Amino acid sequence: MLRAMGSRTRHPALERNLVLIGGRGCGKSSIAKRLARTNRHFMLLSLDALIRYEAGGRTIERIVAREGWSGFRARELEVVRKVARFRGGALVDTGGGVVAELDAKGRERYSRATVDALRRHGWVVYLRRDIDYLARRSEGDAARPALSQHESFREILERRDPWYRRAADFVLDCGERDKVDLASRILQRFYAAQRPAQARVRKAR
Repeated sequence: MLRAMGSRTRHPALERNLVLIGGRGCGKSSIAKRLARTNRHFMLLSLDALIRYEAGGRTIERIVAREGWSGFRARELEVVRKVARFRGGALVDTGGGVVAELDAKGRERYSRATVDALRRHGWVVYLRRDIDYLARRSEGDAARPALSQHESFREILERRDPWYRRAADFVLDCGERDKVDLASRILQRFYAAQRPAQARVRKAR
Protein backbone atom coordinates (compact mmCIF):
# COMPACT_ATOMS: atom_id res chain seq x y z
CA MET A 1 0.00 0.00 0.00
CA LEU A 2 1.19 3.51 -0.74
CA ARG A 3 2.67 5.28 2.22
CA ALA A 4 1.17 8.62 3.22
CA MET A 5 -1.96 8.39 1.09
CA GLY A 6 -2.61 12.10 1.49
CA SER A 7 0.89 13.28 0.55
CA ARG A 8 1.28 15.22 -2.68
CA THR A 9 5.05 14.84 -2.88
CA ARG A 10 5.10 11.06 -3.39
CA HIS A 11 2.98 11.06 -6.53
CA PRO A 12 4.46 11.16 -10.05
CA ALA A 13 3.32 13.39 -12.89
CA LEU A 14 0.15 12.18 -14.56
CA GLU A 15 1.01 11.12 -18.10
CA ARG A 16 -2.34 9.42 -18.75
CA ASN A 17 -5.98 9.70 -17.72
CA LEU A 18 -7.41 7.32 -15.13
CA VAL A 19 -10.86 5.94 -15.97
CA LEU A 20 -13.14 4.05 -13.55
CA ILE A 21 -15.82 1.74 -14.95
CA GLY A 22 -18.19 -0.75 -13.36
CA GLY A 23 -21.80 -1.53 -12.59
CA ARG A 24 -24.22 0.93 -11.06
CA GLY A 25 -23.54 1.13 -7.31
CA CYS A 26 -19.98 -0.27 -7.39
CA GLY A 27 -18.50 2.85 -5.76
CA LYS A 28 -16.95 4.63 -8.73
CA SER A 29 -17.88 8.12 -7.57
CA SER A 30 -16.75 7.74 -3.95
CA ILE A 31 -13.48 6.06 -4.93
CA ALA A 32 -12.86 8.72 -7.58
CA LYS A 33 -13.27 11.43 -4.94
CA ARG A 34 -10.80 9.66 -2.67
CA LEU A 35 -8.29 9.33 -5.51
CA ALA A 36 -8.67 13.03 -6.30
CA ARG A 37 -8.01 13.94 -2.65
CA THR A 38 -4.97 11.68 -2.58
CA ASN A 39 -3.31 13.16 -5.67
CA ARG A 40 -4.37 16.78 -6.14
CA HIS A 41 -2.96 16.80 -9.67
CA PHE A 42 -6.01 14.83 -10.84
CA MET A 43 -8.84 16.74 -12.51
CA LEU A 44 -11.99 14.86 -11.49
CA LEU A 45 -14.58 14.61 -14.27
CA SER A 46 -17.98 12.99 -13.75
CA LEU A 47 -19.51 11.90 -17.05
CA ASP A 48 -23.04 12.09 -15.63
CA ALA A 49 -22.44 15.67 -14.44
CA LEU A 50 -21.02 16.66 -17.83
CA ILE A 51 -23.96 15.05 -19.64
CA ARG A 52 -26.36 17.01 -17.42
CA TYR A 53 -24.44 20.20 -18.19
CA GLU A 54 -24.68 19.56 -21.93
CA ALA A 55 -28.43 18.90 -21.49
CA GLY A 56 -29.05 22.27 -19.84
CA GLY A 57 -28.99 20.90 -16.30
CA ARG A 58 -31.71 18.28 -16.76
CA THR A 59 -31.43 15.25 -14.51
CA ILE A 60 -30.42 11.88 -15.93
CA GLU A 61 -33.94 10.65 -15.24
CA ARG A 62 -35.47 13.50 -17.26
CA ILE A 63 -33.02 13.01 -20.13
CA VAL A 64 -33.91 9.32 -20.35
CA ALA A 65 -37.65 10.04 -20.03
CA ARG A 66 -37.48 12.52 -22.91
CA GLU A 67 -34.88 10.93 -25.20
CA GLY A 68 -34.79 7.28 -24.13
CA TRP A 69 -31.60 5.39 -23.36
CA SER A 70 -30.53 5.67 -27.00
CA GLY A 71 -30.56 9.48 -26.71
CA PHE A 72 -28.70 9.34 -23.43
CA ARG A 73 -26.03 7.04 -24.91
CA ALA A 74 -25.57 9.41 -27.86
CA ARG A 75 -25.02 12.30 -25.43
CA GLU A 76 -22.64 10.14 -23.40
CA LEU A 77 -20.53 9.32 -26.47
CA GLU A 78 -20.19 12.99 -27.37
CA VAL A 79 -19.10 13.87 -23.82
CA VAL A 80 -16.63 10.95 -23.76
CA ARG A 81 -15.08 12.18 -27.02
CA LYS A 82 -14.55 15.62 -25.48
CA VAL A 83 -13.04 14.18 -22.30
CA ALA A 84 -10.77 11.96 -24.41
CA ARG A 85 -9.00 15.05 -25.72
CA PHE A 86 -7.19 15.35 -22.40
CA ARG A 87 -3.80 13.71 -22.74
CA GLY A 88 -3.23 13.12 -19.04
CA GLY A 89 -4.37 14.01 -15.55
CA ALA A 90 -8.12 13.51 -16.01
CA LEU A 91 -9.79 11.21 -13.48
CA VAL A 92 -12.96 10.02 -15.19
CA ASP A 93 -15.93 8.76 -13.17
CA THR A 94 -18.15 6.99 -15.71
CA GLY A 95 -21.73 5.77 -15.63
CA GLY A 96 -22.53 2.08 -15.36
CA GLY A 97 -23.51 1.74 -19.01
CA VAL A 98 -20.55 3.50 -20.57
CA VAL A 99 -19.40 0.28 -22.23
CA ALA A 100 -22.77 -0.18 -23.97
CA GLU A 101 -24.62 1.25 -26.94
CA LEU A 102 -27.99 0.40 -28.47
CA ASP A 103 -28.54 -1.17 -31.86
CA ALA A 104 -31.40 -0.26 -34.23
CA LYS A 105 -33.76 -2.52 -32.28
CA GLY A 106 -32.84 -0.98 -28.93
CA ARG A 107 -30.72 -3.92 -27.77
CA GLU A 108 -27.49 -3.34 -25.90
CA ARG A 109 -24.17 -4.23 -27.45
CA TYR A 110 -20.53 -3.45 -26.68
CA SER A 111 -19.65 0.15 -27.57
CA ARG A 112 -16.30 0.04 -29.30
CA ALA A 113 -16.53 3.77 -30.10
CA THR A 114 -16.99 4.84 -26.49
CA VAL A 115 -14.38 2.46 -25.08
CA ASP A 116 -11.80 3.35 -27.74
CA ALA A 117 -12.27 7.04 -26.90
CA LEU A 118 -11.81 6.41 -23.17
CA ARG A 119 -8.70 4.34 -23.82
CA ARG A 120 -7.17 6.86 -26.22
CA HIS A 121 -5.21 8.56 -23.45
CA GLY A 122 -6.70 6.64 -20.54
CA TRP A 123 -5.91 3.67 -18.33
CA VAL A 124 -9.15 1.89 -17.47
CA VAL A 125 -9.99 0.19 -14.15
CA TYR A 126 -13.00 -2.11 -13.78
CA LEU A 127 -14.30 -1.99 -10.20
CA ARG A 128 -15.84 -5.44 -10.06
CA ARG A 129 -18.36 -6.29 -7.37
CA ASP A 130 -20.82 -9.11 -6.78
CA ILE A 131 -24.10 -8.54 -8.62
CA ASP A 132 -26.14 -9.09 -5.42
CA TYR A 133 -24.17 -6.27 -3.79
CA LEU A 134 -24.87 -3.97 -6.73
CA ALA A 135 -28.57 -4.87 -6.69
CA ARG A 136 -28.86 -4.02 -2.99
CA ARG A 137 -27.09 -0.68 -3.55
CA SER A 138 -29.35 0.26 -6.45
CA GLU A 139 -32.74 -0.82 -5.10
CA GLY A 140 -35.12 2.03 -4.46
CA ASP A 141 -32.81 4.73 -5.83
CA ALA A 142 -35.32 7.14 -7.37
CA ALA A 143 -32.52 9.32 -8.76
CA ARG A 144 -31.50 6.55 -11.15
CA PRO A 145 -33.91 5.61 -13.97
CA ALA A 146 -34.69 1.96 -14.59
CA LEU A 147 -32.19 0.37 -16.95
CA SER A 148 -34.85 -1.69 -18.73
CA GLN A 149 -38.56 -2.42 -18.67
CA HIS A 150 -37.97 -5.97 -19.92
CA GLU A 151 -34.77 -7.25 -18.28
CA SER A 152 -33.73 -7.63 -14.68
CA PHE A 153 -30.80 -5.74 -13.19
CA ARG A 154 -28.98 -9.07 -12.86
CA GLU A 155 -29.45 -9.94 -16.55
CA ILE A 156 -28.06 -6.56 -17.60
CA LEU A 157 -25.03 -6.78 -15.30
CA GLU A 158 -24.27 -10.35 -16.38
CA ARG A 159 -24.27 -9.22 -20.01
CA ARG A 160 -22.09 -6.18 -19.29
CA ASP A 161 -19.48 -7.97 -17.15
CA PRO A 162 -17.44 -9.31 -20.12
CA TRP A 163 -17.68 -5.87 -21.74
CA TYR A 164 -16.21 -4.24 -18.63
CA ARG A 165 -13.43 -6.83 -18.66
CA ARG A 166 -12.76 -6.26 -22.35
CA ALA A 167 -12.52 -2.50 -21.84
CA ALA A 168 -10.31 -2.64 -18.74
CA ASP A 169 -6.54 -2.49 -18.37
CA PHE A 170 -6.97 -3.66 -14.78
CA VAL A 171 -9.82 -5.61 -13.15
CA LEU A 172 -10.02 -4.91 -9.41
CA ASP A 173 -12.16 -7.37 -7.44
CA CYS A 174 -13.36 -5.08 -4.68
CA GLY A 175 -14.69 -7.77 -2.32
CA GLU A 176 -14.63 -6.60 1.31
CA ARG A 177 -11.75 -4.16 0.86
CA ASP A 178 -12.33 -0.66 2.18
CA LYS A 179 -12.07 2.37 -0.08
CA VAL A 180 -8.66 3.41 1.26
CA ASP A 181 -7.23 0.03 0.24
CA LEU A 182 -9.01 0.12 -3.13
CA ALA A 183 -7.71 3.60 -3.92
CA SER A 184 -4.18 2.59 -2.93
CA ARG A 185 -4.26 -0.50 -5.17
CA ILE A 186 -5.54 1.54 -8.11
CA LEU A 187 -2.82 4.17 -7.73
CA GLN A 188 -0.05 1.58 -7.41
CA ARG A 189 -1.08 -0.11 -10.65
CA PHE A 190 -1.78 3.19 -12.43
CA TYR A 191 1.63 4.64 -11.56
CA ALA A 192 3.33 1.41 -12.63
CA ALA A 193 1.47 1.53 -15.97
CA GLN A 194 2.80 5.04 -16.59
CA ARG A 195 6.46 4.17 -16.10
CA PRO A 196 7.17 2.96 -19.68
CA ALA A 197 5.78 6.23 -21.10
CA GLN A 198 7.78 8.30 -18.61
CA ALA A 199 10.92 6.34 -19.46
CA ARG A 200 10.42 7.04 -23.17
CA VAL A 201 10.06 10.76 -22.45
CA ARG A 202 13.29 10.81 -20.41
CA LYS A 203 15.14 8.87 -23.12
CA ALA A 204 13.94 11.31 -25.80
CA ARG A 205 15.35 14.20 -23.80
